[in-house]
Amino acid sequence: MRVSMHYLSAPAVAEFEQRLNQARVPPPHQSQYHKWARLYCYFCQKFGYSPAASTSLGPFLTKLAAINQSVDQRHHAAAAVKLFLKPKPLNLTSPAATPTTLPTPSQPQLQSLAAPAEVITAHDLTAEAGATRTHASWEREYGDLEGAIRLRNYSSRTLESYRVWISKFQAFVRSRPTCELDTQEVRGFLSALAVRHGVSASSQNQAFNALLFFFRHVLGREFGKVDGVVRAKRHRYVPVVLSRSEVEAVLGKLQPPYRLVVLLLYGCGLRLAECVNLRIHCFNLDAMLVTVHDGKGQKDRTVPLPARALPEIREQLDTVRCRHEQDLAAGYAGVFLPRQLEKKYRNAAREYIWQWFFPAFDLTFVPHSREMRRYHLHESHVQGAVKDAAARAGIPKRVSPHTFRHTFASHLLLAGYDLQTIQRLLGHSDIKTTMIYLQTVPTLTLKNVQSPLDSPPAPTSQ
Repeated sequence: MRVSMHYLSAPAVAEFEQRLNQARVPPPHQSQYHKWARLYCYFCQKFGYSPAASTSLGPFLTKLAAINQSVDQRHHAAAAVKLFLKPKPLNLTSPAATPTTLPTPSQPQLQSLAAPAEVITAHDLTAEAGATRTHASWEREYGDLEGAIRLRNYSSRTLESYRVWISKFQAFVRSRPTCELDTQEVRGFLSALAVRHGVSASSQNQAFNALLFFFRHVLGREFGKVDGVVRAKRHRYVPVVLSRSEVEAVLGKLQPPYRLVVLLLYGCGLRLAECVNLRIHCFNLDAMLVTVHDGKGQKDRTVPLPARALPEIREQLDTVRCRHEQDLAAGYAGVFLPRQLEKKYRNAAREYIWQWFFPAFDLTFVPHSREMRRYHLHESHVQGAVKDAAARAGIPKRVSPHTFRHTFASHLLLAGYDLQTIQRLLGHSDIKTTMIYLQTVPTLTLKNVQSPLDSPPAPTSQ
């Protein structure tokens, strides 16, 4: 099925390929640049942006973040679009023109650009924003937002989520100048999320925090007390927990490296992001400890390693060492390092101790430095492997990688460990967060409550 979109003319495709060659993009990676240019044109046509305007790049990257594209993928997309736009935009033909070598997006790619269940599309929110107003570019505001996030050393995930909510708010107010915005627009946006779109209470709170940060640290003013906002009622979610036999069934259906990932999720109670971000130096096999650096809230903690996972950990260390030596022999530039470590330790990216414990299968091309680097295993790959393994194991529950963290805490509670110990191992800031696991296990009191259905019938009076 062919989708109506802007196509590049044949001379424009030739010029684009010339720009790729001038930028010294390796030929094996040029097809990816073509893909991003094609998806950029499709995005602009779908959401009403001008593909020839540089201001359309920001909303495109925001949309990629909303559909869980990684930071490196967005960097690739930005590099492709910048080559597409500079020094001048390539000529576009009408949708009726004969398409050139840029293929039509496949159905999975089209679905990836469609909004998920709780993502509010630009069309949905602009329809509620009222009369047409003067449009303004928020490119400077997005740059200031990133600067404010980096200055406070917030995580990249916070930046991604805040950018998504600010882009939705921008669509809601139809890109009006930010100097015209006040509490009324904030109240209308938050109410629309709850009433028209039915987003969860946690998503509403995240949107509110993003707008509060945007007004306070980017626009430099407070929007005051926001009254009259319809809010969704937040309910306490009881996590899904697996039995020991169900854990073993899922492990039996997993292949390396996903099996070891799940062993650490269940054996150490790690979050998925913490697990895939582990590096070689995080492991202390003599003390049987693993150190989690920059966990949720930028906190570090140590967790005991399960002895059962030790043989597979040693095997994975050998696998990483062999792959690292092959990468060095091929002349790759090393791994991605956090924040400013690469400037402080110039050779660290190529050292074995800084390599990812779960490296990605393929190298990543960095456009601005024209280097090949290694990223860690993507979270979506683990999520897909766990979902498939649970289905093949016949587990009648909603199973995700995070389920094994819940199971870790519940099984420790059943084994008699106190809540404070479990809180420390999980890295929770508040004991109230850990107390949710009290609802996942049977009562541990000396006198267990017996259901009336299991009680013997009371004697009847004669």
